[in-house]
Amino acid sequence: MKLFHTSDWHLGRMLYGRSLLEDQRWFLQQVFLPAVERERPACVLIAGDVYDRQIAPVEAIQLFDETLLGLLELGATVCVISGNHDGAGRMALLKSALRRSGAIFATTLEDAFSPVELEENGERLQLFLLPYFDAAQARDFLGDDSLRGEGPCAQALLERLLPLFQPRAGHVLVSHCFAAGSQVSDSETTLFVGGSGQVPTSAFDPFDYAALGHLHGPQKAGAKGRYSGSPLKYSIDEEHQQKGYVSLSWDGKEMGQEFVPCPPLRDVRRVQGLFADLLAAGEQHPCEDYMELVLTDNAPVLLAAERLRPFYPNLLAVSNPWVATGTTGERASQLKGKDEATVFSTFLKEVCQTEPTPGDLELFREILGDIQGEG
Repeated sequence: MKLFHTSDWHLGRMLYGRSLLEDQRWFLQQVFLPAVERERPACVLIAGDVYDRQIAPVEAIQLFDETLLGLLELGATVCVISGNHDGAGRMALLKSALRRSGAIFATTLEDAFSPVELEENGERLQLFLLPYFDAAQARDFLGDDSLRGEGPCAQALLERLLPLFQPRAGHVLVSHCFAAGSQVSDSETTLFVGGSGQVPTSAFDPFDYAALGHLHGPQKAGAKGRYSGSPLKYSIDEEHQQKGYVSLSWDGKEMGQEFVPCPPLRDVRRVQGLFADLLAAGEQHPCEDYMELVLTDNAPVLLAAERLRPFYPNLLAVSNPWVATGTTGERASQLKGKDEATVFSTFLKEVCQTEPTPGDLELFREILGDIQGEG
């Protein structure tokens, strides 16, 4: 029996103020849905954070609706849990009606205790769908006020699931949590303080597989847990991460796992170089990737972003570490005690790369006089 494990779509996400909806649509409609059509998994597991905000933009909801319909039309059962970015209450709307069509949404702790049962060619699986929760919700549900932190609460909840295991079936957990020892990215929202929110990976051991969401970097979490990671790069520090989804295969005894990398419509990259080299490269080969350019010039560059953007239309930022080094402090000390006209002339030469004309100096003195007169 084949399953796909994905998570953290974050539909409606912005990157440096730029909408990623086109990139998300491309992944879902040009990469993921065609893969489902080719491989025909019995079930698609979405481990939380379908949306980027609890009140998602209409366009993001429409994209999810189109994708969900496409998955169902291909015959896949779709199991979705709410993550910390999703509005669980809103996601729960119509979930009873959608269940009849094969779309199963888990938005409350109660849902985890009604496992989804799959059967194909004599192979059986139980899916335990545990949505994101906070410690207060777990304490109320379990009736145990002694529990502190999401980690101990998650352990207690998972232990309560064990009596529901059917002996001749495989058991899969779908959860949105922070597994102890995992690596985080800048684009993730912290779910814990200290170690109180970390779930020990040993808690996943009774399951044949734990399909995890929340962390955006694909990685294993102990012997049985695994993060599929987000399908796209959502911060610059994710530039070296390989994005994709996990293809699972249950043979009745073991869960086979294969990470399937997915190329993006536009990559997210950080590139270093001299301004002149970056400009020349852009003129020769314009690039639509989401770029952060780091200048290695040992001098300020006037209007660098404006001059680069025509060739890097999705330019996110331009920085020059030289500006933050001691060089600028040394230059300031050299100008200390100089008259205003000398400082102005030096600025034009070094930053604007132009010699001041007599007219420039006359206008500068006129404006300076007006300012000093007002003071």
